[in-house]
Amino acid sequence: MASRWTARDMPGQAGRTAIVTGANSGLGQIVARELTGAGAQVVMTSRDPEKGNAAAAAIRARVPAANLEVAPLDLADLSSVRAFSERFLGGHDRLDLLINNAGVMASPYRRTADGFELQFGTNHLGHFALTGLLLAALRERAGARVVTVSSNSHKAGVIRFDDLQGEQKYARWAAYSQSKLANLLFALELDRRLRAAGLPLISVAAHPGYSATNLQLSGPPLHERIAMRLANRFVAQSAEMGALPLLYAATQPSLSGGSYVGPGGRGEIRGYPTLVRPSQAAQDVASARRLWDVSEHLTGVTYDLPERKLNP
Repeated sequence: MASRWTARDMPGQAGRTAIVTGANSGLGQIVARELTGAGAQVVMTSRDPEKGNAAAAAIRARVPAANLEVAPLDLADLSSVRAFSERFLGGHDRLDLLINNAGVMASPYRRTADGFELQFGTNHLGHFALTGLLLAALRERAGARVVTVSSNSHKAGVIRFDDLQGEQKYARWAAYSQSKLANLLFALELDRRLRAAGLPLISVAAHPGYSATNLQLSGPPLHERIAMRLANRFVAQSAEMGALPLLYAATQPSLSGGSYVGPGGRGEIRGYPTLVRPSQAAQDVASARRLWDVSEHLTGVTYDLPERKLNP
């Protein structure tokens, strides 16, 4: 892997169709911009179509030939996930790249439209359902891949199977870490199942380190947002740098399924993309399989994959 890989090193993406969730701002907008700049057709999803259209206009101002489509998607509402998936499958005959990027961070206790704790429901269950519903478009595309965005915070995460929805005890940051651990468990388990099924696509994961985006400024309470605004200015790397691990994970041809990409600097906080190691908890196959079963039950989405013996 190049020690200073940047978006300029990204291979051409002409002929590929990509979905980027949460593409109306931050990392998602940068990833959408770079993919379409490299020739991909990009579907940008956003909870707010007005914000999505503004983000697309900003991209077109820099990339006039950008092939972009803006589509509404609220990952905190499974009916919205199903509606988006049906629209996409009805209007597109291929999907080469799905980037599960959207998320919420450290929000006060709230529930999704389906009654799930907001962070677990949005960050994990929404993307679990979306990926399963779009699998038909991905599964026959040689070279296709799913990129799920996790976080360094996954290392502090614990999957509380006895209280996934935080009904007994809720702590904002613990719930965020749980959701990010769930993202990584899902990405690695998905790749194991794709390999077992012999399908020509892979699942990988990435994290942006500590990058200055509006994610830190939207969920936490005011005193934390003030502290994070200062940290974004003096500690964090830019959102442009934070997007590089996602882009590497999405486009590097030599990347193996099950890979995890993050910044190469100390503590994976800053730096150019490199392969990084998931926590031991993220590599727990039994937990991953249990979470998969729970996620299918909660979302009602099952994956059309052959039921074969799964190897770690």
